[in-house]
Amino acid sequence: MIQSMTAFASRTGAMNSANWAWEMRGVNARGLDLRLRITDGLDGLEQAVRAALTTRFSRGNINLTLRLQRDDIAGALILDADQLDRVLAALDQIQERAFEKGVTLAQATSADVLQQKGVVVQGRTDDDTEALVAALISDLDPLLDDFAAMRRSEGTALRSVLLEHLDQIAALTDAAASAAEARLEETRANMAVALRRVLDEAIEAEPARIAQELAIIAVKQDVTEEINRLKVHIGAAKALLDDPKPAGRKLDFLAQEFNREANTLCSKSQAAPLTAIGLDLKAVIDQMREQIQNVE
Repeated sequence: MIQSMTAFASRTGAMNSANWAWEMRGVNARGLDLRLRITDGLDGLEQAVRAALTTRFSRGNINLTLRLQRDDIAGALILDADQLDRVLAALDQIQERAFEKGVTLAQATSADVLQQKGVVVQGRTDDDTEALVAALISDLDPLLDDFAAMRRSEGTALRSVLLEHLDQIAALTDAAASAAEARLEETRANMAVALRRVLDEAIEAEPARIAQELAIIAVKQDVTEEINRLKVHIGAAKALLDDPKPAGRKLDFLAQEFNREANTLCSKSQAAPLTAIGLDLKAVIDQMREQIQNVE
């Protein structure tokens, strides 16, 4: 069963002082184009997400965003000793420079030092981050399941539309076969008239050569091969619609072949009714190909 490349899914979760929101969007693309926006500092998460997406999906432009908030109030406040040393060293340099310039500065208090950026930090351990990454990874599968379910649902709708197009193409192909059969007697009569005219005007021409040239003309006007190939393509397209494997690329190739046969049929028609059918075929094939662009 075919799947669409268009889908959306979202999911929220929480653990201890952290809460998050996943959001996925997918549109059609020639290959698999992953665009991830994941919070820094979560070692191994992006690699796990990328691997999961690559395993589950083969085509599509997929945008995945993780919005993460961590409650700093819940954790213990600790001093960053390295940053504290840097701040104290800077204060000492400032005092010395001010003394050299004859400027008297008030003594910095501990409160002043604590207000400097990075001196007081949220107390988190590596275990906290590892547990959070594990929770996010476990929350990823349900998100991908929802996303894949929407792709399947969209694919079911796409399949119905494509089957309608194929039924129209089949009906037009049968109409083309009937139109080609209807013009057969007229074609034979026209060729007989042409043969008599050529024989009357070209006395020295060899009858065998004339017959050969007329046979070539007849072959060039015969659309039997194009009609047969259209019927084969219809069967192949229906089989791909039921194939569990991704079939978008093969369907796109078939759509090109459909269009090629319709073009050839129009060029060989030599009859207004058959040309009209060929043009209708091209219109339906173009509509079908637009829908095929969304198939994985």
